[in-house]
Amino acid sequence: MHGPTMSSWLLMALCGVTGAYCLLRMRNGTQEERRTARAEALMGFGMAAMAVPAAVITPPVWGWAVYVVLFGGAALRALWFARHKGHHLHHLVGSLAMVYMAVVMAAPGSGAAAHGGHTGHGGHQMAQVAGGLPLLTGVLLVYYAAYVLRSGARLIPIAATAGAGGGPTGGAWGARPELALACRLTMGIAMFAMLLTL
Repeated sequence: MHGPTMSSWLLMALCGVTGAYCLLRMRNGTQEERRTARAEALMGFGMAAMAVPAAVITPPVWGWAVYVVLFGGAALRALWFARHKGHHLHHLVGSLAMVYMAVVMAAPGSGAAAHGGHTGHGGHQMAQVAGGLPLLTGVLLVYYAAYVLRSGARLIPIAATAGAGGGPTGGAWGARPELALACRLTMGIAMFAMLLTL
């Protein structure tokens, strides 16, 4: 069964590329835009690391505690900045979702604790695991489904406008709003897929 392993590799690659592009975005824009790019880079790389197939590396149980501390800190940071800018609330939800997934993976008796990662019966990361609170998982799935649909709808007009007007000149890849939106859309889809496996 190569499906779950292939899905994990694809998810890892998408999130890694997204994180790398967010690092590129940190070179351009205002301080607020750079702060947003940093938060999104952390999320992209964190999701990429979480998606690595268990056949390649099995994270130790303490590794999930690192996720909890790292993304718990990111959640507090997003909460602090959300006082001034509402879009940080999405970063807060994303960070808390990462904390939630890490706690579920580290829980005794969960598929991850028993097999060392997002591991299911076939031994593949990102396969079905037992655990999590169905209501909380469901709420997060609804949130990310709505986020993905909204981001996709916002991407269509920007792509059409950029294509008509020629887009930014000089190859300023970090300053292209349609690419930033595409990265957010990618991370939303990846988060939805990861939550779906809980």
